[in-house]
Amino acid sequence: MSDDGLLAIYLRDHFAASTAGRNRCRYARDRNRDGELGSLLDTLLHEIEEDRDTLRRVMARVGVEPSGVKVAASAALERLGRLKLNGQVTGYSPVSRVLDLEALSLGIEGKSLLWAALAARNDQHLAEFDFKALEERAQSQRERLESHRGAAAATLP
Repeated sequence: MSDDGLLAIYLRDHFAASTAGRNRCRYARDRNRDGELGSLLDTLLHEIEEDRDTLRRVMARVGVEPSGVKVAASAALERLGRLKLNGQVTGYSPVSRVLDLEALSLGIEGKSLLWAALAARNDQHLAEFDFKALEERAQSQRERLESHRGAAAATLP
């Protein structure tokens, strides 16, 4: 397989993962609307959507289309992940919050690694993108999320 084919797989996988991240952030935001956490999740959702749009532009710049199959599978798996046991028969529980924030944190870390990998390629086709700034933004997103994740984890027995 050519390097271009491998890059296409890599970008498509990250784009599909960005769908799951966006959906998980929206879900968590809708269940934590009040207070600082709700405000942070609303801000993060907008930033995740912007980052997803940037990734779509990166893909277009190198001639890669998102995979509809991967996007649909990622969205379905994210929804299935909500069906886990959470200590309640129905509804959102404190463990749901912790797991949602951990999933978001992991997704943001993956996005940070994506931007770092693209920066390391030093591809002139992608010179218009400031991958260093995107990586720093992802690190900021994780840092802002971390205090809320820690606080949510501290509520568990």
